[in-house]
Amino acid sequence: MKFYYFNNNTDNKGKHEVHTEDCSFLPATINRSYIGFHSNCKDAITNAKRANPAKSFDGCYWCSTQCHTG
Repeated sequence: MKFYYFNNNTDNKGKHEVHTEDCSFLPATINRSYIGFHSNCKDAITNAKRANPAKSFDGCYWCSTQCHTG
């Protein structure tokens, strides 16, 4: 299990990228929001959507590849 965060800034498609705690591309503390402690990115994104229904999420290409949609 890992700690998951999302980038407060959106990517060029308007989505907030979801990262694990150990990702090389994890945003600076000021630019990220904590999602929680999850066993996979799917659960993390489900939780992020539940807590932030107005936002769209995508998994990071490098650390959450199973959830990366492009």
